[in-house]
Amino acid sequence: MEGDRPILSLRLLGPLEILRDGVPVALPASRKLRALLAYLALAPHAVGRARLCELLWDVPNDPRGELRWCLSKLRAALDTPDRRRVITQGDMVALDLDGCRVDALQIGRAAAQGIGTLDIDQLKGLAKQFDGDLLDGLELERSPLFDSWLVAQRRRFHAHHAAVLERLVASLPAECDETVGHLDRWVELAPFDGRAHAALLAGLARRGEIGAAEQHLASAERLFQSEGLDFAPLRQAWRAIRDQRAAHQAPPPDRLSTLSQSVAPSGDAGPVEPSHASLAVMPFVDESGARGGLADGFTHDIITRLAKLRDFFVIARGSVFALAEQAIAPEEAGRRLGVDYVANGTVRSLTGRLIVSVELVEVRTARIVWAETFERRPDDIFAVLDDIGDSIVSSISAEIETVERNRAMLKAPNSLNAWEAYHRGLWHMYRFTQAENEQARHFFDRALQLDPTFARAYAGLSFTHWQNAFQRWGDRDHESALAYESAGHSLLVDDHNPAAHWAMGRALWLRGEHDGSLAELERAVDLSPNFALGHYALSFVHSQSGDPRAAISSSDHSRHLSPFDPLLFGMLGSRAMSHVRLGQFEEAAEWALKAAARPNAHTIILAIAAHCLALAGRLDEARGFAAAIRRTLPDYRADDFIGTFRFDPDAEALFRQGARRIGLS
Repeated sequence: MEGDRPILSLRLLGPLEILRDGVPVALPASRKLRALLAYLALAPHAVGRARLCELLWDVPNDPRGELRWCLSKLRAALDTPDRRRVITQGDMVALDLDGCRVDALQIGRAAAQGIGTLDIDQLKGLAKQFDGDLLDGLELERSPLFDSWLVAQRRRFHAHHAAVLERLVASLPAECDETVGHLDRWVELAPFDGRAHAALLAGLARRGEIGAAEQHLASAERLFQSEGLDFAPLRQAWRAIRDQRAAHQAPPPDRLSTLSQSVAPSGDAGPVEPSHASLAVMPFVDESGARGGLADGFTHDIITRLAKLRDFFVIARGSVFALAEQAIAPEEAGRRLGVDYVANGTVRSLTGRLIVSVELVEVRTARIVWAETFERRPDDIFAVLDDIGDSIVSSISAEIETVERNRAMLKAPNSLNAWEAYHRGLWHMYRFTQAENEQARHFFDRALQLDPTFARAYAGLSFTHWQNAFQRWGDRDHESALAYESAGHSLLVDDHNPAAHWAMGRALWLRGEHDGSLAELERAVDLSPNFALGHYALSFVHSQSGDPRAAISSSDHSRHLSPFDPLLFGMLGSRAMSHVRLGQFEEAAEWALKAAARPNAHTIILAIAAHCLALAGRLDEARGFAAAIRRTLPDYRADDFIGTFRFDPDAEALFRQGARRIGLS
């Protein structure tokens, strides 16, 4: 290093350039060489030579020979006597860019961290990195796979740039020239983002440039109309800005944020309720170039399954396919539709392999929330797609819930809307302590005060009363009645919501209505086969007095759908109790240990582990768990454990036998 300047720099935003100590490094004129360098620089892992040949060469005489030539030139440009940057191991190729300054990678890391977490200086530094499109001016002939990759990457960095500019505009004084420059650039990058236009109009109004604002409004209206987009929200935003100015009240920053968030052209999707998260699933792209085949059918299936969860608003199939027909990029489509998240992916069918890649992007920050690649042998193509679809739907739901929970935790409690209060309640609920459960109840109540039609908030409220009964944190009969009452309200509000039937099924279990409980839980998973908590609750009920093999199957399926679920300890614990009923004590002990190892496992899960280990003859381990329980509950006995559940007589006898072995009887 010389001063603060890295020895080697790689600029990908704008024309590609390599600099060593600030001096440009000469490269051969080959476009393929530059394309290879950029692709390897942005690849998250080593890439096979076959993939690189397929990507860049359309069956020349010797693609591997050309690849070797390109790699040799890259070594000459990047390697030094004491440091190899071009790494080849067998058939795999990678770049070691540790210690190098790569503009695109810096921006990618900042986006992964969260643009909203950066300070002003960091934002300004990122904004300066954007010198143009990724690989500006580079185009390859007869390289469709590379072209597709390049278009997607340029889209991604456009979205990152827009997110940086939006954050800068919100953080800098509205009157300064620098802010206006950022506003102009933001509108240029995202011409159909209503928030950008609203922010620019507000900025011009603050500077007293009403004529310029009116001219911009007219220009924006013509632009929106040319695309068939609804301009009314933006016009209404301008009226609000103008009225405030007339009253000599400049919009404060939080009001400006509210105005910009409320402006999002709806296209043909209809209005999106602002108090709930919303999602658009863009049509998956078949990399073979085919349309109307597996990829389109797969997209339709994903949209349908997500809609059945009723977790958030899902834009209808017709709207997203219409935008895709116009070759609108996913992030831009998300902004046009006014949604919070957009999912998109690709389907690739090779000999003996089916590869599905998917990513979920938070539209406002352009942050990739979740990405995954699924690779399967297509022995039964529809079964394989069904299995992959299960994973995608459950992962999208879980990731959005996690983001929304964490966001709600960062806001002042009295500023939360119903959706945010509900997710704040979930955050506390999953801590599984009496104090946190009471906090969760408070926030679910708050959500229902703000929105009495919020079915999932009633289900959450029912869960808190269920926990009070189950954990003996309150009078069991009274709390059971409240859990049942709240579940009933959830069903009255939305009988097609799987969470409402899940809450009722659990409440009926508390009341000892085994058959009614199973009927409600089966209704929940019928409504939404991807509802992991419904499958877990079925496992829970069957594990005690129903079919233990069905309990194991439901436990496994719930974990397949939601492998990182906050209730994972319960899924594992239900399987452990099922193995006890089947006389498989060693298996029960292993599953119970997995349940107890979860960080939020509560006392009842530790009790399951103690009893299962005792039945397996692993007495020292069992006594360790019994001691841990008694440090919190000194008088804990087998009657407390048996009274918590609803075991059939044979299962009760087995667990009492285990309790006697470790002094809990």
